[in-house]
Amino acid sequence: MSAPQLLYLSRADVEAAGVPMLAIIERLEAAFREKGQGKAEMPPKPGIHPGPPGSDNFIHAMPAYIGALGAAGVKWIGGFPANEKRGLPYITGLLILNDPETGLPVAVMDAAWITAMRTGAATAVAVGRLARRGAESFGILGCGVQARTNLEAVAAVLPSLKYVRAYDIHLERAARYCADMMRAHPSLKCVAVPTPRAAVEGTDVVVTAGPIRAKPAPAIEPGWFAEGALAVPLDYDSYWKPGAMAAATRFYTDDTPQLLHTRGQGVYFRGIPEVYADLGEVAAGLKDGRRDDRERLMCMNMGIALEDMATAPLVLARALERGLGTRLPL
Repeated sequence: MSAPQLLYLSRADVEAAGVPMLAIIERLEAAFREKGQGKAEMPPKPGIHPGPPGSDNFIHAMPAYIGALGAAGVKWIGGFPANEKRGLPYITGLLILNDPETGLPVAVMDAAWITAMRTGAATAVAVGRLARRGAESFGILGCGVQARTNLEAVAAVLPSLKYVRAYDIHLERAARYCADMMRAHPSLKCVAVPTPRAAVEGTDVVVTAGPIRAKPAPAIEPGWFAEGALAVPLDYDSYWKPGAMAAATRFYTDDTPQLLHTRGQGVYFRGIPEVYADLGEVAAGLKDGRRDDRERLMCMNMGIALEDMATAPLVLARALERGLGTRLPL
């Protein structure tokens, strides 16, 4: 018997695998259905917080198993807000895939691209079930990596989309984002706006994608949350005031146990509404999504291991087809 090996995929390898966004969205749809039916295993993610108090640094361990997708593994992912000043990415990490039958590691891969893409795809899953039919406008607050993959994903599932309003505390970053996004999506008009209010007020789908802050200074007011809108915060409650979240007709999340576990730590989500359902329950038909075009809905997407383990096998399969990566002995 030959000695076991695993495949190492660098970030360049992961990106070169070229898994399309629509394939990831479809995979997450299946994963959320499995979750809603109780057929996936995913404990709340534990974390550590290196660095000085108030730095908002984190490193999380994120395991999950999805039997129907043959996916088992863990992601070790960190977010360090000060990295931008060091010329380093905010989000970095590694993902390990295991063989569900033997438990042996079969691949280790960079997790940054997967994290960005699956987060956008999870937003698209929420949009598919919770956004108003015919929604035309998309507001993004925080014009980093997530802003790009979220727009790519939302545009893939929302053919009625026409307008993008982008806000960032660095106005030149929002301007660059709009220029890049209009090249990538020629049918869309993107405008950099000077205030959070201009990105949120009257907008059909709003995604907030700033850094996660333990002591945030949220900007979004209840009156800005438009009738019929869907909000998808990716940065916990860092942008949304409690009253703005309470303005939602119903409050959803990608994983209720994870949200409650995080709130139990006493740092985040002190003022959130009661959770009506998570995306797994909606995808499995156990709870309803949007009921009419006037509802204000919010889906607090935490970013969960289920999404990573749904995506990583697609990357591995494409990498093997293309001869990417480096074989390493166990």
